[in-house]
Amino acid sequence: MRRKILVIDIGGSNVKLMISRSGKRKFKSGPHLTPRAMVAQIEPLVSDWKFDAISMGFPSPVRDGQIVSEPKHLGKGWVGFDFEKAFSKPIRIINDASMQALGSYHGGRMLFLGLGTGLGSALVWTNYVLPLELGDLPYRNGSIIEDYLGKPGLARLGEKTWRRDVEHALIQLKKALIADYVVLGGGNAKKFDELPEGIERGHNRNAFLGGTRLWQIDPRTRRPKWQIL
Repeated sequence: MRRKILVIDIGGSNVKLMISRSGKRKFKSGPHLTPRAMVAQIEPLVSDWKFDAISMGFPSPVRDGQIVSEPKHLGKGWVGFDFEKAFSKPIRIINDASMQALGSYHGGRMLFLGLGTGLGSALVWTNYVLPLELGDLPYRNGSIIEDYLGKPGLARLGEKTWRRDVEHALIQLKKALIADYVVLGGGNAKKFDELPEGIERGHNRNAFLGGTRLWQIDPRTRRPKWQIL
């Protein structure tokens, strides 16, 4: 019997809840959101939804299904929090950009970049997902690349200059990581009317598909289909 998955997509601005592509609810996140406060807001919002398991995309490094560092744009207390106990459901946690990347993948070697509050990134090929932290790469004037391509860079540079910087970075990162194509996701991807060749526009709804793919089983091995590296 196929499991029904609740997908929780946590961003710096909103927490989105999805039980299907059309069944969505959300609430504001932000720098004061703690895991306990999030769970308390989620429970009444999903009380009429039936689900067997949870996939959670989180805006911070995740390794072996565990959050390894506190997020930049949320409150504290996420590392070591027992979400399975809090929700009383089995849960799989992955970096939020990796979850959207997994849902955006359609073959070959794909680089995903998420233009949101920060800069999310992941590389996907065959049955592998490699979470990346490209936003921490050094950039101009002693800054990191996220300071230019994320929301603070957009506000500081203005949309025209910001778009030019993003397009330049897309082409360079695609080349550096030997990607067949780049999927550009996140809320600020919609600020581009046209994209360079080899760059595709993603969609936030792909996070739902990524969350459901997290629970896919390879029928030959009876093990999880996707390996999160």
